[in-house]
Amino acid sequence: MIKAGKKIVKYKIPIFILSLLLLVPAVFGYISTRVNYDIMTYLPDSLETVRGQDIMLDEFGMGAFSMVIVEDMEPKDVVKLKDEIREINHVKDVLWYDSVMDISVPVEMLPDDIKDAFFQGDATMMIALFDDTTSSDETMEAVSQMRTLAREQCYISGMSGVVTDVKDLFLQEMPIYVLIAALLSLLVLMLTMDSVLAPVLFLFSIGIAIIYNMGTNMFLGEISYITQALTAVLQLGVTMDYSIFLLNSYEENKVRFDGDKNRAMAHAISNTFKSVAGSSVTTIAGFIALCFMSFTLGMNIGVVMAKGVVIGVICCVTLLPSMILIFDRGIEKTRHKALIPNLDKISGFISKHYKIWMAVFIILLVPALYGNTHTDVYYNIDSTLPADLDSSKANAKLGDEFHMNNVYMVMLPNGMDAKDKDNMLRQIKEVDGINWAIGMDSLVGPGIPDDMIPEDIKGMLKSDNYELQFICSDYKTATDEVNNQIAQVNGIIKNYEQGAMVIGEAPLTRDLVTVTDVDFRNVNIISIAAIFVIIMIVFKSISLPVILVAVIEFAICINMAISCFAGTKLPFIASIVIGTIQLGATVDYAILMTSRYQRERSRGAGKKDAIRTAHKSSMKSIIISGCSFFAATFGVGMYSKIDIISSICNLLSRGAIISTVVVICVLPAMFMIFDKAICKTSIGFLPKQNKNKQEELR
Repeated sequence: MIKAGKKIVKYKIPIFILSLLLLVPAVFGYISTRVNYDIMTYLPDSLETVRGQDIMLDEFGMGAFSMVIVEDMEPKDVVKLKDEIREINHVKDVLWYDSVMDISVPVEMLPDDIKDAFFQGDATMMIALFDDTTSSDETMEAVSQMRTLAREQCYISGMSGVVTDVKDLFLQEMPIYVLIAALLSLLVLMLTMDSVLAPVLFLFSIGIAIIYNMGTNMFLGEISYITQALTAVLQLGVTMDYSIFLLNSYEENKVRFDGDKNRAMAHAISNTFKSVAGSSVTTIAGFIALCFMSFTLGMNIGVVMAKGVVIGVICCVTLLPSMILIFDRGIEKTRHKALIPNLDKISGFISKHYKIWMAVFIILLVPALYGNTHTDVYYNIDSTLPADLDSSKANAKLGDEFHMNNVYMVMLPNGMDAKDKDNMLRQIKEVDGINWAIGMDSLVGPGIPDDMIPEDIKGMLKSDNYELQFICSDYKTATDEVNNQIAQVNGIIKNYEQGAMVIGEAPLTRDLVTVTDVDFRNVNIISIAAIFVIIMIVFKSISLPVILVAVIEFAICINMAISCFAGTKLPFIASIVIGTIQLGATVDYAILMTSRYQRERSRGAGKKDAIRTAHKSSMKSIIISGCSFFAATFGVGMYSKIDIISSICNLLSRGAIISTVVVICVLPAMFMIFDKAICKTSIGFLPKQNKNKQEELR
């Protein structure tokens, strides 16, 4: 790697210029990458609910619908509004009671099903049908136009409205995420480093790496908004260590090669690559573990973040050294006294009182494990948004006035006997929490010949192969009540026709709960196993992987337990990704201390001296690294109004601090207690003379 380091030093200016030029295609790729705002689209295609959504789009030319609630409006004005909505691009049709009978018919004379579905007090409801999927750009644009068209007494609810609000809010917040993360990281680096310019170069290099990563996402076709929000923040927090390590190595080698900065940097690049390549593998492994989720949002996040770490390492050993050499005079001129005090006394206190920290570990272990397994999570997507958004107001209005906390559909194959359909619908209406259920027969009457059904009704509710029925539930999405209700409805329709399907937001969310419960276990097992094997190979040890993984998992359990005991409900995806990301990102802190401990023991230092030296030499770096990770995530967590993003960032920022404290306090205690076992089960921990004596005895 020395030869490569010398080449990088020699061509530092061309590398810097090329890096700037590569920003052009990267920015183009970034702009061209579509962002997906609907996380339901990441459910496996094998699920019946997902297949049902695809069939509905193919058969009916309809992929989504929204309920439009109108208050204090005359029927003739409602008809006018309905016609205006129908004219909007990608609104396939609008279903209201005038679709089946003239508005001159008094509401009191309507069948109960129709009256309950479309009227409540002085409010009426229409169902707008879209010709594309819930989260397509066309559907979201149609919802936006409907909101522009609608008056103040008009509310547009449904999943398409929620996704549209997610998009609008995210586009407002995304630039602020990057700004907050960059400014807080810069502040931490300014306080902890001894140069004003060096942190700016760090952020510039990492910023370019982030743009490269975002630009190359174009080859994935699209990325989730969650991925886009977290990429910049996580890549900044995770890869900052690499930049700090390079500068520290460069400063050490400048002393070693006095007066020859180019040679010092070449050796710094070589040293950094060896160290960073090893430590980055654990981080990458944590992200790759997410790719094994059947809920493919994990793969989306995992691939992008693993790619980001690789790009971050490349930029760290090419672009950053080039900039440091180019701006070396500026770095020297802006030097100041580092504000972090000497930590030797604190380190000595922690090492000396290791029994106290081990006792703390044992005392906190049980509540940490309990809290980790009893943290409440929620799956309802609209719960992640502020209550003052249009979709939140509309959904609340729908629940309060129409008792329609969600509407889903039954899709029946054509050819069912009319009597069976009538009996089936009657049974569905008797299920607890079902307010009404309407289908073709409810609107036009049972036994009406197919050729006598009005074409607009037939086009909305019947295709060549299937027929749709709408079901209104008083239960909210993602609750046990609605999940049990859906199971009962599914049992009823399957009893009459095996090819019938229950589809819609609530059934999809029910499947989401089942899928992600399995994913949570699998991802944790895979990430722990992968990092266990990596540590075992790196340190040639059986005991160290157990100790290091146990220490970080303990920190993760404390992090989750805080949410449990504080009564904080987390979005489901936060509880899944936090374990792998915190493990992969912060196990490096433990590896750093362990590497120095191994080196000191192999040189003949006694147990206590080796551990104290390792602790003293690594403590500052671990604190800086943990604070950088905290700074990159904390501000975003506090600022974001989207609870999925806010919760993940809050957990990561808290996790960075907890991991830092646990590694600094608990890990040396582990070394003190298990030193003999570590030396016996590891290669490279015994001094060479001891090895020779053992060989002679053999």
